[in-house]
Amino acid sequence: MDPVFQTPPETVKIAAVIPAYKVKAQVLDVIRRLGPEVDAIYVVDDACPQASGHHVQQNCSDPRVKVIFNPQNLGVGGATMSGYQAAIDDGCHILVKVDGDGQMAPELLPQFVAPILEGLADYTKGNRFYDLTNIGRMPGIRLLGNALLSFMSKFSTGYWDIFDPTNGYTAIHARVASHLPFDKISQRYFFESDMLFRLNIMRCVVMDIPMDAHYADEVSNLRIRSILGEFMLKHLRNFGKRIFYNYFLRDLSAASFHLLLGTCLTVFGLLFGAYQWTLSASMQVVSSAGTVMLAALPLLLGLQLLLAFISHDTQSVPRLPIHKRLYRSAPTLRQPERPSP
Repeated sequence: MDPVFQTPPETVKIAAVIPAYKVKAQVLDVIRRLGPEVDAIYVVDDACPQASGHHVQQNCSDPRVKVIFNPQNLGVGGATMSGYQAAIDDGCHILVKVDGDGQMAPELLPQFVAPILEGLADYTKGNRFYDLTNIGRMPGIRLLGNALLSFMSKFSTGYWDIFDPTNGYTAIHARVASHLPFDKISQRYFFESDMLFRLNIMRCVVMDIPMDAHYADEVSNLRIRSILGEFMLKHLRNFGKRIFYNYFLRDLSAASFHLLLGTCLTVFGLLFGAYQWTLSASMQVVSSAGTVMLAALPLLLGLQLLLAFISHDTQSVPRLPIHKRLYRSAPTLRQPERPSP
């Protein structure tokens, strides 16, 4: 059994990881608002031009705080993984990522930790869309961008029942974190979405936690317009990998044949129909009923098979947490490296 569940809840060591990049004005308030349930706080200065880490060292007397300095800017993912590494090395059981810009209420941290402590989830994340009465507070461009990214994430990660994939308020069991291939996970803004993809490959249970975001005078480094195309390509890549790993490499089921046959029939119907339509238009003749059926029948049957595959995929979301089943002697995480230019 997991050590977390062999001991009373009050002995579980909870760590808060705060990536610090251009958050000098807000980070001290975020630290101050973290409650006594947090045993260790790791502030990761990700080569911050404002020297946020030194600012914390000079102005914060909280004994729980440990400042980590990345010699190079690794992005939010790289900074988070640096904090994860330090927390795991110090024997922490649950790792909570809280952004240092004050948009996330540190007071909600117990709600993120509770499902993991209770054995209901391996990973929890915030969902700013849960309460529809409060989403009007989110700037319009962020609202639209996050909605588009959420729908793309459902396809690429396989977590059809969660929303708001770019939400940076997360908690993870340390044992699960230690088994993730951090050297392969995106280190920058795609980090949260890439994490979900990797968690699905491991068959981890992910749970949404309702929350509100607070937007004041903080400066966001994320520009939806600039990253939307990049995210679409990466989601498409992860979708292909997930399908190959889950339906062809690790397992072979009826859904695998539904996908394969459905794709072939749909592509054939589309290409054959387009070719016949072009041919008929150029010759100014009407295609025969048999020709039309030869294009329509494979297309309709292929779409039906693809819908059957999607139905299976939506029902195969992981439901049993894995952190109790993982080996006790988890491998040591490697420090994330700066990607080659």
